[in-house]
Amino acid sequence: MSTAELYCKGARVWLRDEEKVWKSGVVRADWKGHELSVEDEKGKVITIAVSKDGDLPPLRNPDILVGENDLTTLSYLHEPAVLYNLDIRFLQQHAIYTYCGIVLVAVNPYHLLPIYGVDVIDAYRGQQMGQMDPHIFAVAEEAYRRMTREGKNQSIIVSGESGAGKTESAKYAMRYFATVGGAAADTQIEKKVLASNPIMEAIGNAKTIRNDNSSRFGKYIQIDFDRNQHIIGANMRTYLLEKSRVVFQADGERNYHIFYQLCASRKQPQLQDLKLGPITDFHYGNQGDSVELEGVDDCIQFESTCDALSLLSVASDQQRAIFRVLAAVLHMGNVEFVEKGRRSDDAMIKKGCASLSVCAGLLGVDTSMLTKWLCNRKIVTAKETYVKPLTVEQAKGARDGLAKHLYAQLFGWVVTQVNKTLMSVLKKRSFIGVLDIYGFEMFEVNSFEQFCINYANEKLQQQFTQHVFKLEQEEYTNEQIEWSFIDFYDNQPCIDLIEAKLGVLDLLDEECRMPKGSDKGWLQKLYKSLESHSHFLKPRLSNTAFTVRHFADMVEYENNGFLEKNKDRVVHEHIVLLKASEYELVGELFEEKTEKRASKRGQPQHSGTDRTVGSQFRDSLTALMAILNSTIPHYVRCIKPNDMKMAFSFEPHRAIQQLRACGVLETIRISAAGYPSRLVRQCDKLVA
Repeated sequence: MSTAELYCKGARVWLRDEEKVWKSGVVRADWKGHELSVEDEKGKVITIAVSKDGDLPPLRNPDILVGENDLTTLSYLHEPAVLYNLDIRFLQQHAIYTYCGIVLVAVNPYHLLPIYGVDVIDAYRGQQMGQMDPHIFAVAEEAYRRMTREGKNQSIIVSGESGAGKTESAKYAMRYFATVGGAAADTQIEKKVLASNPIMEAIGNAKTIRNDNSSRFGKYIQIDFDRNQHIIGANMRTYLLEKSRVVFQADGERNYHIFYQLCASRKQPQLQDLKLGPITDFHYGNQGDSVELEGVDDCIQFESTCDALSLLSVASDQQRAIFRVLAAVLHMGNVEFVEKGRRSDDAMIKKGCASLSVCAGLLGVDTSMLTKWLCNRKIVTAKETYVKPLTVEQAKGARDGLAKHLYAQLFGWVVTQVNKTLMSVLKKRSFIGVLDIYGFEMFEVNSFEQFCINYANEKLQQQFTQHVFKLEQEEYTNEQIEWSFIDFYDNQPCIDLIEAKLGVLDLLDEECRMPKGSDKGWLQKLYKSLESHSHFLKPRLSNTAFTVRHFADMVEYENNGFLEKNKDRVVHEHIVLLKASEYELVGELFEEKTEKRASKRGQPQHSGTDRTVGSQFRDSLTALMAILNSTIPHYVRCIKPNDMKMAFSFEPHRAIQQLRACGVLETIRISAAGYPSRLVRQCDKLVA
């Protein structure tokens, strides 16, 4: 049909709407000229100026197609059709899963549904994708089936913003593999793989304003299979733990779950010598003024954490050592500093502060030495070495820096122990990886953490778009359909802005190497070097921020703290002190070689290498992309339907924002540029 025939009197269309994003309308008269008259659902007549076909409103699908479980079966494939179809399925059918070609869209119901039992797993086992209703188990089965038949490694990439249900989706996928790929021998390896979840949630998840169980790190879990498709082991890689949460929580948020579990269970025998009290007594746990989770018992969660540790062969004495370090972190946050006197701004420990000695005792270090190096810093110059007193604010910064580093080292140690237990000595035939990583973030104030997270999403979006485009090309070639080249959004310029030579990260590392480098100096270099870049902007009303044009949206980043967070330096004397701890675990956490040097003349002496957080994260992303590109990927895009965590409530503006950000609409655009509607061809059987 011609365009004029489609837009005849009575044709149903979509109109933009401020409240609902899109609303329905009906064409009042055949379109013949440069105007189209449409009556909206409230009876208001709207005249649309049309100078080209692109000005015409999108057409609505026939009612018979509304609620289809695969968006690619719709007659008209565009943004309003996607949004409306998801709305109908979610609110009227209570269907949280919908296919969009190779992508599974999962809308968080904020309600526990009875669709994840063993009986459901059995129902999806052996079924081809599309034969049954959309489900995370269908994606998992597709990955498992292709690994089995083709012998190729697979990856399931789960993405979405905080609160969208990424962690739960990843857990259900792992549960499916543990069930269908159970070990041939009684090694309990599949149970151990699943046991890693409560451990990592305890030490890596926290309550945020958007999500009561938000993963504050990214992880890629690789599940290994033998030639009989039985699980024989697993390995976990983690990315960018949010260390700042250890010492600061925004209003309405919590620190990591494990701290609340410990304090709630403080009367248990193995915790009584840790001198814990209610979490409200601790500065590192009470800042968000939200210490409880609705419907969650931290004591029960602590038991689950301990059971999981035991299943993963972490002995009871090792568990006590872990809890001792965690308690020390809490007590460290209660160490208070004051000025020595009216004429001196030098810091000293506040008299009567019992937390210092408790912290030192739990860490197995000398109290006087801990006091000294919390309040002073060693300076090394070409001619001499001397000790310089810190101000109160500097001392607080040193305390918080030590607490963050201590927790990060413990987090890494636990991951290493989990991997040691899950490691297999048997020959691996293939693997399925599950990636659960943070989605695109944009807050009122965005800093270094959001920059790194959005950088990761740029890389993942590029991989996703290129893979979808490649599959689209292959399908047209296989079907012998002639088609012209489809232009799709390539975010390589934005990636180059971030990671290329003289890009944002390169200039940040350069400023970090300067003796008097500063956030302000770095920002001025960005303005000067990148002002002509198409994806970089200087905000009109700010001299302390820069804006990046990401694939999902424009994000303004405040430069304050970028240098310190990128350096992530640890005071050399703190490391030396902890390495000498009487407790084996504390010393083991800092086994890395301590570099005995002064970084610059007249500067404090620091531990570790010169590798910055940004450069390490860039390298880890490169390695991750290499793994993903070597596998057959499967995509799960999780959508948060509302910000109030209300069961089966769908807010169109929030949904469309995420659909644009996670690449689903780009997939639609690529499909719609060719032949968007797909029908399965039924071939006649040949009879001999």
